[in-house]
Amino acid sequence: MTLLTDITPMQAPLTGASAPMFARHAGYQRMFREGALTLGVFLPLRFYHGDMQVLAGQADLVSQLDRDGFAATWVRDVPLFDPLFGDAGQVFDPFTYLAYLAARTERLALATGSAIFSLRHPIDLAKSAATIDQLSGGRLVLGIASGDRPVEFPAYGLEHADRGERFAASVAYVRQLMQHGPLQIDSPLGALQGVELLPKPVAGAIPLLVTGTSRQTLDWVGQHADGWLTYPEATHHAGGPQRLADKIRAWRRLVPDGGFRPHVTNEWLDLVGDPNHPRTPLSGGYTLRTGRNGLIDLLGEWQRAGVNHAALGIQFSQRPAAEVLQELAEYVLPLFPSHDGPLPAGTRW
Repeated sequence: MTLLTDITPMQAPLTGASAPMFARHAGYQRMFREGALTLGVFLPLRFYHGDMQVLAGQADLVSQLDRDGFAATWVRDVPLFDPLFGDAGQVFDPFTYLAYLAARTERLALATGSAIFSLRHPIDLAKSAATIDQLSGGRLVLGIASGDRPVEFPAYGLEHADRGERFAASVAYVRQLMQHGPLQIDSPLGALQGVELLPKPVAGAIPLLVTGTSRQTLDWVGQHADGWLTYPEATHHAGGPQRLADKIRAWRRLVPDGGFRPHVTNEWLDLVGDPNHPRTPLSGGYTLRTGRNGLIDLLGEWQRAGVNHAALGIQFSQRPAAEVLQELAEYVLPLFPSHDGPLPAGTRW
C-alpha cells in the first residue's frame, strides 16, 4: 500500500473539487466512495452538564474506534457555552483536541462538524488545519459552517447578519492560502503579498465539506463544496431518507464537472439493548431511540439515498459509551466498512 510520503502533493484547488483531487488524501479515502456508506462517531461520547469528568477516558475510546476500524471521529466548534442553547459540544477547542487525538490514533479520519469559518480568521483556520493534517499524516477532513449561535458573533466583534458574506470570503481566502509559493491575496478579510502559509497539507489539499447552505445558494454549494454535510430529515420512517435522496440529487446536479463529491449526514442516538426496538423519535425528532436492527435499516436507507458517511452521536444514549460502541463495532460496522486507501504519512514529528 502506498505511503503518502512517497507521493508529490497536488496543488490545492481554488474552488470545489471532486474525488480525483483527493485520491491521495488518507482521511478522505478512508471515509468516502461513490455508492458506499461508512461510519464515524461524533464527540463528546457523554453530554457535558458542568462536570469535566464526564469526558474522562474519552480519548481511550477514540483509540478503540481506530482499532475497531471506524472511518472517522468528529468534533464540533463551540467557542462559548451558552446556557440558553444548552450544548457545549466536546468542550475542548476542536483543533487542539484533534491534534491530541491524532497522536492517539493511526488510521481514523479526523473531522470537524463543523468549523465556524465566519468567526475564525482564515489565516488561523488554514494554519491550524494544515498543521493537524501534517501531524496526523493527512487525515483531516473539514466540515465548515457559517455558525448558528447568535451570541458568539458580538463576542468576536462581528455582525451576525454578515455571517454569510464572511463565510464565502473565508472559504476563498483559505483555499488561496493553501497554494504553493509566495501569495498575493486581496480579500475583504485581509490582504497579503509575497508571503506563504506553512505547512502545506500532506496531499496538497484538505477537503472542505459545507454544512447545510451556510447562508449561500445551493448553486454556490455545488460550485464551491468538496462535499456536503446536511441534517438527515426524519429518521424514524422511510419518508425522511426519500426526501434526503431528493435533496442530494438536486445538489449533485449542480456539481460543475459531474464528478463524485461525498454527502454526509448525522444522527444523535439512544441505542437501546433490545436489537429489535423500533425507531422512535425523541425530543421532537432531535434524537432517535432505536435498537441496532432499526439503525442498520436506517443506514441502508441512507446509503440508497446517496449518503456516503454517517456520523453517529451517542451522547444521549442511556447505556455506557463503551458498551454502545462495542455493539456498533461488532454488529453494525461490518455492514458498512471503512475503505482501504493510501496509508497516512509516516513522519514522526
